[in-house]
Amino acid sequence: MPEVRMSSPQGKWILFTTVLGSSMALLDSTVVNVALPRIGEDLDADLAALQWTVNAYMLTLAGLILLGGSLGDRYGRRKVFVVGVVWFATASLLCGLAPSAGVLIAARALQGVGGALLTPGSLALIQASFHPDDRGRAVGLWSGFGGIGAAVGPFLGGWLVDGPGWRWVFLLNVPLAVVCVPVALRHVPESSAGGRAHGRFDVLGAVLGALALGLVTYALIEAGEGSWAVVLTAVAGVAAGVAFVQVERRRPDPMMPLGIFASRQFTAVNLVTLCVYAALGGFFFLSVVQFQVVAGYSALGAGTALLPATVLMLLFSARSGELANHIGPRIPLTVGPLVCATGMLLMLRVGKDASYPADVLPAVLVVGLGLVTLVAPLTATVLASVDVSRAGLASGINNAAARAAGLVSVAALPLLTGMGPDAYRSPDAFDDAFRRAMVWCAGALVVGAVIAFTTVRRPAPDCTRPECLTHGSVTAPPLEGRRARGRLR
Repeated sequence: MPEVRMSSPQGKWILFTTVLGSSMALLDSTVVNVALPRIGEDLDADLAALQWTVNAYMLTLAGLILLGGSLGDRYGRRKVFVVGVVWFATASLLCGLAPSAGVLIAARALQGVGGALLTPGSLALIQASFHPDDRGRAVGLWSGFGGIGAAVGPFLGGWLVDGPGWRWVFLLNVPLAVVCVPVALRHVPESSAGGRAHGRFDVLGAVLGALALGLVTYALIEAGEGSWAVVLTAVAGVAAGVAFVQVERRRPDPMMPLGIFASRQFTAVNLVTLCVYAALGGFFFLSVVQFQVVAGYSALGAGTALLPATVLMLLFSARSGELANHIGPRIPLTVGPLVCATGMLLMLRVGKDASYPADVLPAVLVVGLGLVTLVAPLTATVLASVDVSRAGLASGINNAAARAAGLVSVAALPLLTGMGPDAYRSPDAFDDAFRRAMVWCAGALVVGAVIAFTTVRRPAPDCTRPECLTHGSVTAPPLEGRRARGRLR
């Protein structure tokens, strides 16, 4: 049994290094969008290259995050966490030094691999190191500080872009890793699943899953060309997806056991997740560009503009979870997406010379209220819909589904809205496409609300309860690990 207490110096060092490591990945998932217009100008990149700058990271992160957790269980959670931090920092250095868009995209894909190693590893270290009496508090602090990192990220990114330049958005990770790695090696105890880790790693499943996402993403981004190569890529992506399902069905130790989807509640909530995070992925990708290209905001102003939504989540996500415990998840998971959809329709007011108090802030506040309403109940319902022994797996699948939804959305929305390769260089062209995109995002949220209303039911009295109650992540639901039984009424 782990014996590290929160009050001990070692406990504080463990919390410090895990928060610092996970914040690196969380910061990059929120700040890069702010830098996109400057990256495009500096590297003479078209819109497709900017899409890949975001999607290359999400592709490898979503495809490998489940495998990353399994590697930690087998080879040692501290070891894999440290490898992930070093890998992430090295890839960040390559991003910061990238001489071209192609090099930047490749380095971003490598960043996602590092993120897939360190993100689940940081939570696993906390759960494996702390005494059971302190574990819930430690996880709560970890998720809370991570939420603060998510709030600071766009502000910090905007300041860096306007000041020393966009490359420092990536280079900042290097000194953070220089601090994080020695502290982890000195103060964090090693742990693994020991005899519970058995079987082979599902490398084939991970490769097929990432390949399917990558090929479909490529086809969506390049679909405007209308070439046979795009059609063949799309067909190959679908074929890779079918092969992934077949491999997962037949393997004795699959990365994503398909039997978990036998729970209708789990399947339904993941469909809601796909709709919600597809909309959010498109919203956060396009909004910061709209603020800079059309409304004339600085990078700092664009990054700060969305801060109220994250602050609302930090302040009220725990209370939203408590409310869902009393009234059940169906109402929050129906109302939350509808509120978010209203906020995205309010974004139609954001045009040239938009006033922040009158045009931007009301929309951001409404989106934030919608997120407060739905994110915590969504996580709780995912955990409650499976056996306690599969809570960590269920959370990982839900987190990966959210990231995959954002990935596809960033690839598909420019196609659906008619954005050309140079749209972000033309305020009028981008503004027209942005307005159409907000309608698409609102529509996806309405579909999610309908699915929730018609399929989500009150969970069983004896079920798993989330520990990450305070959070501010807007790119994916918070990760949860193995849980003791609780009650979700």
